Amino acid sequence: MSPIRVDFYLLNSDQPDARWLVACRLLEKAYYKGHKVFVLCNHQQDAELIDELLWTFKDDSFIPHNLQGEGPEPPPPLQIGYDKEPRGFNDILLNLAHHIPPFYNKFKRVMELVSNVEAEKEQSRIHYKEYRAKGCELHTHNID
Repeated sequence: MSPIRVDFYLLNSDQPDARWLVACRLLEKAYYKGHKVFVLCNHQQDAELIDELLWTFKDDSFIPHNLQGEGPEPPPPLQIGYDKEPRGFNDILLNLAHHIPPFYNKFKRVMELVSNVEAEKEQSRIHYKEYRAKGCELHTHNID
């Protein structure tokens, strides 16, 4: 079995909304490429924020999604959660939480966003070391 790919997206911006908008752009790209993505947030407020942004961040974009536990069965290709392990998702995990979830290894790929804020960068360094220790294939990308 090949190692899990983990992509760190390093944002040049320290604006709070930049992280959310980049997340929407990455989710849109993943959806159009046919991927199923689970988005892990820290709490319900963050999950509801990204849920709303996916409807409004771009006038001409439509990304079928729902909050975990809501919506149709089977779920759309993008699901947003914060407190439960996802069912039926094993393609991409967009980790917007402060921790690496214990179920990360059920996914083929993990994406992590890093704002240009020192506390977030330090947290990402810890994540990077943990993923490396677990044998993941690590990549970094600079985002303007």
